[in-house]
Amino acid sequence: MTTLFLLIVFFISLEFFESNWQKADSFYGVIKNNYKVYEKNIFLFFILNPTFFFSIYLAMKFNNFGFLMSSIVVLKFIDISFRLLLMKKIHDDEDITALVPMDIEYNLSIRYFNVILYPVIFCLSLY
Repeated sequence: MTTLFLLIVFFISLEFFESNWQKADSFYGVIKNNYKVYEKNIFLFFILNPTFFFSIYLAMKFNNFGFLMSSIVVLKFIDISFRLLLMKKIHDDEDITALVPMDIEYNLSIRYFNVILYPVIFCLSLY
């Protein structure tokens, strides 16, 4: 039980880390912050998205490949893939407004929604 608690706390900490390094006032700002890292090194970009790898680790550790746990992994994969697609378009000097026509303003609840969502879904996937 202690191990599970520590893993959940670590998961929440990693989610806070991801939310904070990408922090911006809008979606385009988040993409801009991601692009700065992507421009330096793509491996650094993947290292700064540790919850994808951690969620795969959790699925293997608990041998949990049910719908909820798989949903976490798939959502994180789609998120990283979409950001990579947008950054590739920026790198090629293409307009990203075809894929994301509106610049969505971020407030605290949107910025930190993942900190609550993913750990809660993980806890639900265990039962």
